[in-house]
Amino acid sequence: MHAVDATGTPRNWDLYRAAVVDIRFRDRIVRVEPRSPGTAGGSFPAPAGGATIHVITAWNPLGRDASPEANAHAHHLLLAEVRHRNLTWWPAIGGDMSGTHREESLAVTGLSDTAARDLGRRFGQDAVFAWTPDAWRVLACDTDAAAVSGWAVSERADSRGRAAVEAGGGTRVMGMYPMRTPDHCPHCGRRLADPPAERVKADGFPAEVTYATDPVCGARWHVWDRTSPLRRLARPYVEGPE
Repeated sequence: MHAVDATGTPRNWDLYRAAVVDIRFRDRIVRVEPRSPGTAGGSFPAPAGGATIHVITAWNPLGRDASPEANAHAHHLLLAEVRHRNLTWWPAIGGDMSGTHREESLAVTGLSDTAARDLGRRFGQDAVFAWTPDAWRVLACDTDAAAVSGWAVSERADSRGRAAVEAGGGTRVMGMYPMRTPDHCPHCGRRLADPPAERVKADGFPAEVTYATDPVCGARWHVWDRTSPLRRLARPYVEGPE
């Protein structure tokens, strides 16, 4: 059981209420910030189709800082659970406005509030977020407590060019990068540091073409030299800048 006060809310409830969330959709990153109740500043993301977006993390369970390895493993388990349930999801990062504290998360549709709370509790979380066209809510995982506010969004382009491709019945992401591994996984969005991406030489490809893989989520993407004719051939099928 997590620490709660007399109101039935976690001790860090005010931090949750002030938190912002970045959600990476196909070609843009949307930042959601809490506002006064009744405010809806901007457009609710069309990919969600009007459904509730729940934002859930597996990082730092029980409110205690975990090691990068433990957080990466926990996120992998959360991602596996979301995929097992065949839910629609997007990479997300939750944290404070200054960016001092950030936690890798998933933005998910297809869950009820109860199911989202249960999933958060399963991964040792105090609260999850729920975003609808008319409200931004913080939902305590161990009680029925909820904080309701309005929201405002800002958007920025996602410069990591990529195109989603279907592989083996699941979504994979192909990105084009000039012989370097990107800072973040093009599929799940996690920072490629702990553990890092793995560069793999693909048999049958010229020396200037290879691919890398994320050992956590299993995504694989091609890495191309800018001079490769294969890059030019693939260019029409990949979004983003050169």
